[in-house]
Amino acid sequence: MTETIRVMRDAGIVTVILNRPEKLNAMTMEMYGRFGEAFDRINADESVRCVIVRGAGERAFCPGSDISEFDAVRTGLGKAKEYARFTMDATLKLHHCPHPTVAQIQGVCVGGGLEIAAMCDLRICGRASRFGIPINRLGLTVDYDELEILNRLIGPAATLEILLEGRIFGAEEALAKGLVSRVVEDGQVEAHALETAERIAGGAPLVNRWHKKFLRRLSDPRPVSAAERDEAFACYETEDYSLGCAAFAAKETPVFKGR
Repeated sequence: MTETIRVMRDAGIVTVILNRPEKLNAMTMEMYGRFGEAFDRINADESVRCVIVRGAGERAFCPGSDISEFDAVRTGLGKAKEYARFTMDATLKLHHCPHPTVAQIQGVCVGGGLEIAAMCDLRICGRASRFGIPINRLGLTVDYDELEILNRLIGPAATLEILLEGRIFGAEEALAKGLVSRVVEDGQVEAHALETAERIAGGAPLVNRWHKKFLRRLSDPRPVSAAERDEAFACYETEDYSLGCAAFAAKETPVFKGR
């Protein structure tokens, strides 16, 4: 049986592959389940330094959910709510991943696929990549949980433009909207994503996780507590801080241990 979600690892870099290229990597219920299970393991593994999320092949990152399943799993209010809960619970494990995440986008990245990419910290795409959420062509809405991800990333004006027009647009417009972090030549997407992950993995992993945590906390309107502010100084008591300072003084590249 084909692994619809493949997980590969090279040292501290983990790559999660949406592996259904014959269907442009459209997500089935089974794939959502396996995706969530994969991130349960990744999120609990403190030896991970960076995660790349990509689609199999070069034609697509992901076009979203497989519409051929809708009659069976999404018809009627009850089933639709259950489907949304299941798929969101699975994909939010990527959003809440404590490790840095990079979306490697080649080809089609629309609908729920764009929402998955938006959950990553960085998004790198090729010039031929295409984006959009033409969901109003199906008579469907994007629910509050999904909207929160897009709204936080690009704001309400750009999000509403994408949803109201339902058009497909190119990489340069996606960059201008803030949907992607950078655009590279199509043949360089994989290499560029890996180089980015390697740069991230070369940094102090505790610091990378802290920065993700701090920025997520700042999106919460509650005042930051004194204990939370103190956590920003916990780095000074880590072994990695001592290693980093010593390596800097010796003009050497530090090898951090994550402690």
